[in-house]
Amino acid sequence: MPVSTLRTAFCAAIAALLIAPAAPAVAANPYERGPAPTNASIEASRGSFAISQVTVSRSSVTGFGGGTVYYPTSTSAGTFGAVAISPGFTASQSSIAWLGPRLASQGFVVITIDTLSTLDQPDSRGTQLLAALDYLTQRSSVRTRIDATRLGVMGHSMGGGGSLAAARTRPALQAAVPLTPWHGTKSWTSVRVPVMIIGAENDTVAPVTSHSEPFYTSLTSAPEKAYLELNNASHSAPTSGGNVTVAKYSLSWLKRFIDNDTRYEQFLCPAPSGSAIQEYRNTCPHS
Repeated sequence: MPVSTLRTAFCAAIAALLIAPAAPAVAANPYERGPAPTNASIEASRGSFAISQVTVSRSSVTGFGGGTVYYPTSTSAGTFGAVAISPGFTASQSSIAWLGPRLASQGFVVITIDTLSTLDQPDSRGTQLLAALDYLTQRSSVRTRIDATRLGVMGHSMGGGGSLAAARTRPALQAAVPLTPWHGTKSWTSVRVPVMIIGAENDTVAPVTSHSEPFYTSLTSAPEKAYLELNNASHSAPTSGGNVTVAKYSLSWLKRFIDNDTRYEQFLCPAPSGSAIQEYRNTCPHS
């Protein structure tokens, strides 16, 4: 082949490369859901996802007392992580129902549960949280919307103790957020799940000195942990129907560890402060 012909072919190949459309960028994290967060967006009562809800009757499930599922209506973003939330002693799901739409609209499937009995103890509530997650991922009408490898638990009071028990039982969970938790067990050295404990300074039901603080200290095997103490707050602060501090940092923890969304790291590290926070401890920087 003449040199001139080779030169022409080479130049044509280079030109084709220069004008070819660039390959689409691959997201660094395929589990990111929703726009880049801001302080305003994580404090908002609703996120960017439109949501629907469905009632789960007690008679239609086993292992827990039914509940309500909140979920993003669109599937265009792909599957979502899921979170089960338990109420506390003598309480029903209505006490923690405000978290359902708040978290779902940020890109999670959420089930707020009723327990088999309002008098159930923490370990039973932990078992019921896991039963609710199994229902969500295996039998619920929204199971195809859920990534069963990205699950977390939350709970208030004895439900918070239950979320610790669930994390101890199922180390494959991605996150746990006990809210003013109560449990007779004080040592949680076997928990291997990222845990954020939210305590309340003026809690007389589950005083932080005998519950939240020793729980946090004992989490020596947790890959990451944080302790946030609400300033001048009572045991019922997480049930008040819109505690912004509870919502924004719970959301940030769930996003960071269920979705591995490092865009939320900025709200957790360095340690947050402000008039609503009495104390914050953590394991920053999160790996």
